[in-house]
Parts: sequence; C-alpha cells; structure tokens
Amino acid sequence: MNSATRAAARTAWVAVRAMLLFTIVLGVGYTLVITGLGQAAFGAQANGSAVRDGTGAVVGSSLIGQSFVDADGNPLPEYFQSRPSAAGDGYDSGASSGSNLGPENPDLVTAIEDRRAQVAEFNGVAPNAVPADAVTASASGLDPHISPAYADLQVERVAATRALDAAQVRTLVAAHTVAPPLGFLGEPTVNVLELNLALEEVQANPSASLSTSTPPSTQESKEL
Repeated sequence: MNSATRAAARTAWVAVRAMLLFTIVLGVGYTLVITGLGQAAFGAQANGSAVRDGTGAVVGSSLIGQSFVDADGNPLPEYFQSRPSAAGDGYDSGASSGSNLGPENPDLVTAIEDRRAQVAEFNGVAPNAVPADAVTASASGLDPHISPAYADLQVERVAATRALDAAQVRTLVAAHTVAPPLGFLGEPTVNVLELNLALEEVQANPSASLSTSTPPSTQESKEL
C-alpha cells in the first residue's frame, strides 16, 4: 500500500470516527438530555398540555379549543361555548387557519351578523350585548379561550340548564379567569374546556365549593 493510499485510508477512518462520535453525542446524547430536562422541568407542556377529566381520561389539550355540540352540530346549552372556528369543520387541528376574509368582505359581514343573532337567541340576550369573540374566529381557528365577557354572557343559560345558582356559576367563571401574561400582555381569558370540566366536577359533587374548584389536571379533541 503506497503512502497516498494510506493517507486516504487514514482520512476516511478519521471521517468515520467523527461521524460516529457526533451521531452519538448529538443524535443520541443531546436528544436524551433535552428530553429529560423537558420532562423534569416542563412535564405537562412536554406531553401536550393534556387535560384529564375526573376519571383520569385525556379529553383534550389546554392549548387546543374544541366544540361542545351534539351529533347534529347544535351547541349544547349545558356547556359554555367556544368562539367560532375556521379550522376545517371547526377546531380541526390538522387544518389550522383563520377565515382569511377581509373586514369588509360581504361574506364575513353576513357571517358575523348571523352568528350574532344566533348567539343572542341561544343565550336570551340582545344582539348588541354579544362580544366580538363570540362571533369571530381566531387566526389559528384553534384558540381554546374566550373573553370573560363572553363567559359571563353564557352564565344564565348554563346555570338554568344545570339547575344551578347563577351567582355560583359566575364565581366558577371568575375562578377560571386568567390574567394576561405579566399583567399587561393581552387581555384576561377563560379556558373553555377547563371551565366546562370544572363545571362537570361540581355538578357531580354538589358539596364541592364552586369558588375553590380548581382547573383539571393538565397533562385532541372530544365533543362532549
């Protein structure tokens, strides 16, 4: 074997060793370290921010909204309703999207007016009392939150359907209202899935205190 061949062989062997080393360090070691840190420090988030019901079954994610409708797509009066969604047929996590309609688009204007009338009739309020998030979809179509105003609008209907005192349900809404990050980035929000699960928990256990009922444990989408 001449010197040129030996040099080429040494170079190839160095390249192979470097590839094996970096494969182990970056492909295996780095992945294991980051996964371990994620599970240890941010376990819930690393596992999809899953939400479990009282039986421990995963019923959704606190990051993904869902619809609370019957088999025919009609809103269930015993649940707080989410905002409209333009993601597929509604809250389709595989088709995240807004409506992509401009603010003066006739189709959007008509849709908003129709939704406003439907929400007002469903909740027994005047159309001008319906907040904006009740009739408009979010940019992703997957927003799990509504405004406290929209939640408050639904209190009387939910309380009447469940034979609960409206003041108690309003207290539950307040307990699940989250302040904006740092106190000023955005607006207060209410996670609809967590609120509805807490409502179910209180309904199943009347002796539980509404004011102290906590959001379900955070660990795709189920229509209740």
